[in-house]
Amino acid sequence: MFVDQVKATLCAGKGGNGCVSFRREWRVPRGGPDGGRGGAGGSIYLVSDENLNSLVSFRYRPINKAKKGAHGEGGNRQGKKGEDLHLRVPVGTTVKEKNKEDVLFDFTSPGQKYLAAEGGKGGRGNASYASSTHQAPREREEGQPGEEKDFILELKLVADVGLIGFPNVGKSTLISKISAAKPVIADYPFTTLIPNLGVVDVDEFRSFVIADIPGLIEGAHLGHGLGIKFLRHVERTKILLHLIDVSPYTERDPVQDFRAVMKELEAFSPRLVKRHQILAANKIDLLGTKERGLSEVRKLARREGLPFFAISALKEEGLKKLVNSTSKALDLLGENKE
Repeated sequence: MFVDQVKATLCAGKGGNGCVSFRREWRVPRGGPDGGRGGAGGSIYLVSDENLNSLVSFRYRPINKAKKGAHGEGGNRQGKKGEDLHLRVPVGTTVKEKNKEDVLFDFTSPGQKYLAAEGGKGGRGNASYASSTHQAPREREEGQPGEEKDFILELKLVADVGLIGFPNVGKSTLISKISAAKPVIADYPFTTLIPNLGVVDVDEFRSFVIADIPGLIEGAHLGHGLGIKFLRHVERTKILLHLIDVSPYTERDPVQDFRAVMKELEAFSPRLVKRHQILAANKIDLLGTKERGLSEVRKLARREGLPFFAISALKEEGLKKLVNSTSKALDLLGENKE
């Protein structure tokens, strides 16, 4: 199951109580205080793991608690520290406190660690209260409670290229042809219910990651269709690859489809429409002599100043040129960033 947003309650462990104790040994009538300190409670850490691609574990276990610290004992024995809890999250996860917009941490690479809830401190035992004027203290401290916080965890896929377009334009077919990803493919809308990631090997030394974002429709940013659920996954991408169906069998206007997708991206985040974009007209193998849709999209690309490619994902026509151009664009973007 793919889960990209969850609520999680994290409860760190309570610190152990301090101990009141006095040394009692043969021939030591006034041994003095020897109550030890309580152990600290366990803390909770979030750790990014490149082998995970979903937050589903939090769906089934939304409340996670770390161990308590053990109480102090006589003989100046300190209580054992509560065991820390390490919870794995996918790379690309952002951490926010519930009802707050500020991002506390953003996991952008494997092995990163974030202290989400700190364990409580152990209480002092009576030995720590002893002084020259207070030689038989009976004071001690209770352990402090650990932090308890409610978080919103959001997964935003880490991909170089975001593959976007209306349902049934051939996005799943394209990603299956240029990478090893094997999405479910069928001839009805909303076949793709989750984003698919694929690694595209350009040559022996170059590759990039492409994400197939489930089909957008008009009103996606308002919650229509699947769009609002997955629009967040295009936020990290460096390039947006628009795929448009130009076959004569579609009843849709390809130019209007492009405008609608751009409108939804801008409504969700104005920054998205400023990303580097590539326009690809798909299903040219079905054109025959009816090339009106293809010529309209070619003119659209010229007006918008976008790189244009005519392809057939199914027949693998024009894919090598598209992949090479996308890779070069990513290289240029990386150089400009540096």
